[in-house]
Order: sequence, then structure tokens, then C-alpha cells
Amino acid sequence: MTDEEPKYLRLTVELTVEVLDMNALQAAALAEIRHPDADLTEEERTEQAELVNADDTGASALQWLIEPDHVLALVDHIAEIEPREAVLGVEPSEGLSDEEDEEHDHDHDHG
Repeated sequence: MTDEEPKYLRLTVELTVEVLDMNALQAAALAEIRHPDADLTEEERTEQAELVNADDTGASALQWLIEPDHVLALVDHIAEIEPREAVLGVEPSEGLSDEEDEEHDHDHDHG
């Protein structure tokens, strides 16, 4: 394998968020959908607004509020790599996973 061939790494980040105010979350998403800069037809705006309002998990709303570019901030400071693609999906969660116990709080104490 020569140095000229591109090498890619895929980062996977799982982030669980708690919805503190569903109405405010949906309202913020609807504001994004109605924003003049949103590249949507009137029909698409209506369709997306209905999706957000019908989704009582808040996942549809949250997707409107996160830009894939936001995730690139995780690696922006690393000069040796170039971010190429960011894809985000938001789905309902049963809550915090079992792995997220106090073990993580102590990881940084070692060394």
C-alpha cells in the first residue's frame, strides 16, 4: 500500500441526551424549519413541521437542531487528519446504558 492511497478512519460517538422540555425542543426545531435560509419548499416545510409535531420522542426535532458540521469540532484541532463526512442519526433511547455507571468517572484518575 503506497502513501498516495487515502486511508480513512470512521469515528462512532454515542451521545444520550435527556429531553428537559419537549415543547421548547419542538418549537426550536419548527423555527429552524421556518427559517428563510432553510432550503425547503413550502410543501417540505409543512411536511417537516408535521413530522416534528407528530414525533413525541423529540428525535425528529433534535435532528433539525444539530448540524453535522458541529461534530467536526471533535477533530478540528488535529492537523494530521482532514474531516470528510459527518452523518448524524437521532433515535429514541431507553435511557442511560448500563455501561454508563461510575466506572467512567474514574477513568481519568489513572496515570
